[in-house]
Amino acid sequence: MNNNPLISIIISYYKKKEYIKKTLNSILRQSYKNFELIFVYDQENKKDLKFIKNLLKKFKNTKLIINKKNIGVAKSRNLAVKFCRGKYIAFIDADDIWLKNKLKVHLLFMQKNNSNISYTSYGIINDKDKLINLRKVSNLIYYEKLIKNCEIGLSTVMISKKIKNKVIFPNLKTQEDFALWLKLMRNGYKFYPLNKVLSYWRKADNSLSSSSIQKISDAFKLYYNLENKNFIYSIYSVIVLAYNKINKIL
Repeated sequence: MNNNPLISIIISYYKKKEYIKKTLNSILRQSYKNFELIFVYDQENKKDLKFIKNLLKKFKNTKLIINKKNIGVAKSRNLAVKFCRGKYIAFIDADDIWLKNKLKVHLLFMQKNNSNISYTSYGIINDKDKLINLRKVSNLIYYEKLIKNCEIGLSTVMISKKIKNKVIFPNLKTQEDFALWLKLMRNGYKFYPLNKVLSYWRKADNSLSSSSIQKISDAFKLYYNLENKNFIYSIYSVIVLAYNKINKIL
């Protein structure tokens, strides 16, 4: 076992200038240092590019991908995955924060369990970095449970390169990560929950994910088109999912 494997970290950036420095600093402060950063700039407007390039100078091992136009977070992450050289891949959104031992603790957990995909508990913070809630993961997760309530936060997920070719985010504006987790689980991949808070998810009112209409629309597409559920089941599941998400952030 390689006790010091390379970890590839993926970030897709779109209009997060207010938070991205904190996010990148939380990566720089990691106690585990053998990582590469795959950064996708997904703004058609390039006004933030100089600012981003200056921040990335602090990293020793970085790949900057500049999209000519905005292609969305799903396609941007799919593009980034192709450039990953690490034995493991970790994801973080451009406004979230990692605790300093996130990579170290998570890697040891995955190695111990010989896991291909794993995720952790996380805290929920507001625009001012104030902790407003905690999201604890289950001891055991399975498809029928996950489809009712997505407890998997993208910025907590780490995968093995063994399933790299299976990691293709569906082209949704929101819920794209939830859709991928369901697909992987439906195809027999076991998810290992780690009940330790190692990340902070930011509830930002101006984020795309805060658009209720968009999220409801994408959730219906997820159930009806991607998971092939019937119309009534899909409508019911969207309501249940919305209820669980509201409880999550209160």
